[in-house]
Amino acid sequence: MAKLDGRVALVTGSGRGIGQQVALQLAAEGAKVVVNDLDEAPAAETVELIKSNGGEAVACVGSVTDADFAKRIVDTAMDNYGDIHIIVNNAGYTWDATIQKMSEEQFDAIMDVHLKAPWRILKEAAEIIRIKTKEEALNGERVMRKVVNISSTAGSRGNPGQTNYSSAKAALIGLSKTLSKEWGRYNVCVNAVAFGLIETRLTEATDEKTEIEVAGNKVGVGVPKDMIAAMKMMIPLGRAGTPAEAAGGVMMFCLPESDYVSGQLLEVTGGF
Repeated sequence: MAKLDGRVALVTGSGRGIGQQVALQLAAEGAKVVVNDLDEAPAAETVELIKSNGGEAVACVGSVTDADFAKRIVDTAMDNYGDIHIIVNNAGYTWDATIQKMSEEQFDAIMDVHLKAPWRILKEAAEIIRIKTKEEALNGERVMRKVVNISSTAGSRGNPGQTNYSSAKAALIGLSKTLSKEWGRYNVCVNAVAFGLIETRLTEATDEKTEIEVAGNKVGVGVPKDMIAAMKMMIPLGRAGTPAEAAGGVMMFCLPESDYVSGQLLEVTGGF
């Protein structure tokens, strides 16, 4: 029997990169996964990968910042699988500038996707978790649930050019620690994972100007090659982490082995 048989997991931003690896690893351990991406094609790809490996998954496409998104993803889980056991708040992006050049639109957009959207999802799931926990207690059961919020070392240590992102990721750590105290009585472990340098499309080493479009805004991606090289020199393992390795840090908090671990921040940095 896989360790997460019968569990239902929600993973935002799971059409690509780290989120996709989290979804695949959860499914490999038996979880039924609600996959989310801003775009339909990446979400469908992750669902198909899970199904081709014998797992169960369904997509909930759209922006986590939409006012109705939290209800839609929670309803998707309940309508298809009837429960929620794991929530991984992973969706996000960066939109950098030094403070004197950053607009309020930039600041608000990043706060919305990295802090308010996870808060909305957790708030929407709260009553379901409370009711399910009460039912389980009446049946003499204790079912552990897990929340993993994806932070960043930008939030735990700061990073130039990211007052918006660092602020949101730091606040997400505070949200995680507080919710671990509020939801302990519901047998929910709430933790945060802060990534260092991980190989994704947002951190690709490039000296060319590359942009993606998010919610109608052009957002720069990629990091200058000399900066990536300098960062790797400060990492004891001497390299960036892979998305699969990053997902491994998330999985540690989702498995039964961490059923008494809550309110913690795990930095996944290669020793940086």
